[in-house]
Amino acid sequence: MTLFDYNAPADLFPARSKGGRRPLGYRRFSTAAEAIRYAVEQMPPELLDGTVLESGDERSDGPRIRALYDSQDYPLARK
Repeated sequence: MTLFDYNAPADLFPARSKGGRRPLGYRRFSTAAEAIRYAVEQMPPELLDGTVLESGDERSDGPRIRALYDSQDYPLARK
């Protein structure tokens, strides 16, 4: 995994539900670490796969968001 800047601002675009609705809307976070924590700990797990995190020029999908959360480099306390 390449180096990831957990301190950079990030935009989170949650996936649509199976019914096509978006139960959670776009959110802006002051750090990517906070966006990742929100995606993994607060969002319904079934939405993570279609969720996209944008931070700087980097775009991460659901599996990558989970990998960033599980990384030893993740700077915040986990649930």
